[in-house]
Amino acid sequence: MNFDLTHEQRMLVQTIRDFIAAELFPLEKEVEESGRLDPEKAREIQHKSIKLGLCALNVPESFGGGGLSTLDWMLAEEQFGHTTDILVRRAFGNIYDLLFKGTQEQVERWLLPSVLGERVFSIAFTEPEAGSDAAAITTRAVRSETGWTINGRKHFISDGEFSDFFIITAKTDPETEYGISTFIIDKETPGLIVGRDQPMMGLRGTSHVELFFDDLKLGPEAILGMEGEGFKLALETLGRVRLAQIGARAVGKATRILDLTAGYARQRSQFGKSIDNFQAIQQMLADSAIEINSTRLALLQTAWEADRGRNVSARISMIKVQAAETLCRVADRAVQIYGGLGYCRDLPIERYYRDARIYRIYDGTSEIHRTVIARAISKGDRNLYNLNLTS
Repeated sequence: MNFDLTHEQRMLVQTIRDFIAAELFPLEKEVEESGRLDPEKAREIQHKSIKLGLCALNVPESFGGGGLSTLDWMLAEEQFGHTTDILVRRAFGNIYDLLFKGTQEQVERWLLPSVLGERVFSIAFTEPEAGSDAAAITTRAVRSETGWTINGRKHFISDGEFSDFFIITAKTDPETEYGISTFIIDKETPGLIVGRDQPMMGLRGTSHVELFFDDLKLGPEAILGMEGEGFKLALETLGRVRLAQIGARAVGKATRILDLTAGYARQRSQFGKSIDNFQAIQQMLADSAIEINSTRLALLQTAWEADRGRNVSARISMIKVQAAETLCRVADRAVQIYGGLGYCRDLPIERYYRDARIYRIYDGTSEIHRTVIARAISKGDRNLYNLNLTS
């Protein structure tokens, strides 16, 4: 086993770090205070990112993307975690894998313009009565003479205000639990109503809107994948999202928090010496370093196995829980070490604390993922905790 990064991997990480430091960090305070990212600035950082080849890194080269392996993608996503969610979305793109399954017409109409930064989309799976239980959706798609008619509602749709099309799930066979299909809907389609931006505790700048479908008419070309295949496509997509946008970004965010906290502890003086000389502070710093490092190693192992075609669904659940809860603990310790300043909006620590809390909830709660892990163990998957001797 070789844990050294290759020259290409080091260059990728350093290029992203430099870009974030130069172009995105200076925008964080403005986004936090205003709750939005100026559209002109959004276009500017996107153009600079595209010029450097940093946009759509997870998209296969055949579609014009970066074509990174899962492992290399995680290295990139960890760096993305160092900055604010909306800045990542605008600078680096936010393209979900299920669109790769589209027909040639769908690829040309929706995917390729997204890779070029000309279009933006969101996935809309969550409903008021269907969060972690994705199969419990009530949005219906009924066949019509011209295609499909959709009625229903979605909520907490991230980036919905900025997006110009959506990929949604809808029940096409209400007689079966997983009779779900996926559809692509342009924002200007009659019958689609974009509701209010639901105010959140954190993630300022990223909208989270409600969507309403009122006898919305779609042609047959709007269905993504085969009818009844939507639940499978959704789970496959969410697995990759959890690994990248939860696992890797949580590691990156925790790393930045610990960097700032360790620096503060070195320069903050109490009782005649810097506070990093006090055992209580040392223990908190050490615990954070241990947890970040172990989570990163587990993340990269899972990505490595995914690149070899192995089933890593239960491992992804492990990463989701471990990374989310590590981030929350690191952020909590940071507030404690900073003391009153950690609770003050003059510094970014309280923002990280607020932003971290959602990681244990979205894309499946920690409790749901612990159930997934336990079921896999009960079925005899010893590779979740033992050495894997198969090649």
